[in-house]
Amino acid sequence: MTDASVEADDGEAVAKPSKLPLIIGLVLALLGGGGGFLAVQMGLLPGVGGTSEAHDDSHAGGQDTGHDDHAAEPLGDVSFLELPPLVVSLGPGASAEHLRFRASLEVPKKHAGAVEAIIPRIQDVLNSYLRAVELADIESPGALLRLRAQMLRRVQLVAGEGRVADLLVLEFVLT
Repeated sequence: MTDASVEADDGEAVAKPSKLPLIIGLVLALLGGGGGFLAVQMGLLPGVGGTSEAHDDSHAGGQDTGHDDHAAEPLGDVSFLELPPLVVSLGPGASAEHLRFRASLEVPKKHAGAVEAIIPRIQDVLNSYLRAVELADIESPGALLRLRAQMLRRVQLVAGEGRVADLLVLEFVLT
């Protein structure tokens, strides 16, 4: 009997699967991953990671010219309005008794006064929404992202189009 076959209980020879394709696949995956890593680190892929020569020249000699290719766009004229904290009781069966929530609104400076005037209405919308959300939705791993998107949409509807750019969650704690 050879290594490539095994004798079954009824006397027939059964072919043993070869491990060669598995080994070849593993080696190719490692080579591909290593090659991709090197390409990104050496800057061979435009627009992905690495360093460009223009970026390195601008910082030569320890001088910072203030220009960074990877810098974010300037925020412009924005204001941040902090909302009063909310405490929502979660009800029976919850792993925690309360949800403490605190947030800020990112608004254009020209709309800051108008949005600040309706903060009680915004707080009411957020409070009503958080009380209506089911416990499973709050305790799930990706809850904050979904809840934040829903709350931002509701705040934008209350404040009016173009008045609230973003909702920043400062505190989301189950106690």
